[in-house]
Amino acid sequence: MPQTGTSLGDEVTTSNTNAIKYVIISPVRDEEENIARTIECVLKQTVRPVEWVIVDDGSTDRTGQILDEYASREPWIRPVHRKNRGHRKSGSGVVEAFYDGYAALQSTDSDFLVKLDGDLSFDENYFSQCFAQFQENPKLGVAGGTILSERVGGMQLETSHDFHVRGATKIYRRECWEGIGGLIRQTGWDTFDEVKANFLGWKTRSFKDINLYQHRYTGKADGAWKDMVKNGRANYVCGYHPLFMLLKCVKRLFRKPYVVSSVALMTGFIGGYVMRIPHADDKRVIQYLRKEQLKRLILAESIWK
Repeated sequence: MPQTGTSLGDEVTTSNTNAIKYVIISPVRDEEENIARTIECVLKQTVRPVEWVIVDDGSTDRTGQILDEYASREPWIRPVHRKNRGHRKSGSGVVEAFYDGYAALQSTDSDFLVKLDGDLSFDENYFSQCFAQFQENPKLGVAGGTILSERVGGMQLETSHDFHVRGATKIYRRECWEGIGGLIRQTGWDTFDEVKANFLGWKTRSFKDINLYQHRYTGKADGAWKDMVKNGRANYVCGYHPLFMLLKCVKRLFRKPYVVSSVALMTGFIGGYVMRIPHADDKRVIQYLRKEQLKRLILAESIWK
């Protein structure tokens, strides 16, 4: 179990957050090896959710059975079972499953909405520590912990810019969620949501001192090449400035795996134009993102800082 750190004492954190109401939605598929671990982590939280909808997205293993077993003992855990489409549908498939869970929610007055993957583990104070940070900053709209992924040789810290919150562990303040209008149903949903939040004046942040373990790292199911192509496609959908994308790919040339990741990213990005895939349907947010990216290129203050 990962150890999380915070500047606040556990007792103070819990006392300040135990009145918070939050709900969790977890789209999962073939997580037989991991889902029970994640459920046990939530069961041990010092601040429990009022409702947790776990969407079994057509699993072919025992995932659905495990969910039903826990739901029979914990009435606030409710599984939703989707038919097996016959294949994984990364990106937009996750959002489709998420919205099936969202439609099944019974609680309508929660303070926070959480999207949580079914392959994570974290300590019992994870949510109370996160909510304490939200309480300290009323303009914080989207946030989550920093992930350590299981790789060859052990756990590896996932690095990203401070404003980016990994899709595996998104916590949305209710007012922010309603302001951004939810998630786009396309690849790139987990970037466009936080860009739109910043556009509307909210702050987004990954907490560097609050950690989680991810036991099946992003891209493992689809393979590294397909995952990087998908990321390039997501950048296209979100409306990345072509110059910013070009320089991003040039920078990637010098990271492992050398050359390959850059080619895959650009393949996904250019493929969006070739196949005439629609951009996210909000030109104002795309214009805002491109301006921020150009600021980043000239080292001016931006969402990238």
